[in-house]
Amino acid sequence: MNAKKLVVLVVEDSLLIISRILGVLEEAENVKLVIHASNFNESMKMINEINADVVLLDINLPDKSGIELLKVLKANHPHTKVIMLTNHASDNYRDLCTCMGADFFFDKSNDFEKIPEAINNLN
Repeated sequence: MNAKKLVVLVVEDSLLIISRILGVLEEAENVKLVIHASNFNESMKMINEINADVVLLDINLPDKSGIELLKVLKANHPHTKVIMLTNHASDNYRDLCTCMGADFFFDKSNDFEKIPEAINNLN
């Protein structure tokens, strides 16, 4: 199988979480490149410059909500896959993000191991 190699943008402000994400992304066979942004403004610039296939997105960003970024992302780049990865894993946030177009919604505390499989299944 010759699956497309994906460009992944990680939008996260915690260096510890970024390190964990990079570790689990090594298990995703179809990841070509991982790029990182630590806030809303930085991620908007990158999204417009780089055609990311997948965005791993935190809800809590230092300058604006990841939910606002999800809204802008889906309006301007509807084919980009979005994986919400957050500590705010309540049903309310899950429902809101899913309704807004998030492809997956994972809890940082429990779901890290689900990331590679989710990304591998996007092709």
